[in-house]
Amino acid sequence: MHDRQRQLVERYLEHLALERRLSPHTVKGYRRDLVCFQAFCDDGAIERWTDLSVHHLRRFAAQSHARGLGPRSIQRRLSGVRSFINYLIREGDALAGDAPTHNPAADVSAPKAPRRLPGTLDIEQMGRLLDIRGDDPVTKRDRAMLELLYSSGLRLAELVGLDPADVDLDDEIVRVTGKGSKERLVPVGRKARHALRDWLAVRAGLAAPQEPALFVGVRGRRIGPRTVQTRVKHWATMAGIPQRVYPHLFRHSFATHLLESSRDLRGVQELLGHADISTTQVYTHLDFQHLAQIYDEAHPRARRKTRK
Repeated sequence: MHDRQRQLVERYLEHLALERRLSPHTVKGYRRDLVCFQAFCDDGAIERWTDLSVHHLRRFAAQSHARGLGPRSIQRRLSGVRSFINYLIREGDALAGDAPTHNPAADVSAPKAPRRLPGTLDIEQMGRLLDIRGDDPVTKRDRAMLELLYSSGLRLAELVGLDPADVDLDDEIVRVTGKGSKERLVPVGRKARHALRDWLAVRAGLAAPQEPALFVGVRGRRIGPRTVQTRVKHWATMAGIPQRVYPHLFRHSFATHLLESSRDLRGVQELLGHADISTTQVYTHLDFQHLAQIYDEAHPRARRKTRK
């Protein structure tokens, strides 16, 4: 590839750093991916960016995959090339004929990444975690937060965004504002209702005047996501749970335990507030994994023979 073509990459990286003000770490990542693509072009005797075709980009993705690069890394590489070529197209007049007129990377996709199964706690672990003892206001607040996370399958942002008016303990529901500002009503279980009543009885002593939040921090203002994460980690350590525990794990556990007992995928979708049922279906894979483990442990034809 000619020096002029390499200079266009440097010009693009300067644009990212100076005009778009991306972090040095991000710019370094773009540079690394574009250098890899330049090497591919050199090996293929591609001399100008205008010579690129969709077939070149597909070969680049396939070659990256053959060399052991994972789907997410290939997606990142293609995204970097796509953004660079879009920049060349936008700057066409200023580049004196060096700019492509179309983006060959626009319709090239990487191999699909395998969907990761969400982690969960089993029912016994969740019971230990929620066995929070103490009568001080912070402990009562934490108990109510954790019970509500598990009882109603809330996202972290949904939890911290609640106001007292969103919780109706008489009707046993909580009004949640989810993604896309969509509202949904979710049931609140018996133990969560009891924990919420305990917290509401002492909340006024911790909340600042006129503070509308249901859950507040020690300074009296609406509690932040980071604080909830810290408190969840604290109680997991107190319960002796060795795995990493975080707020969204309550939502995964809620969905998995509910699906195991009810088999009602549509119902779980509604409770979680998923717009697409395919998002909820990941829990059926998790449930099958659990059932397969039970089969391996219990079925006489599946159990491994013990050595004598």
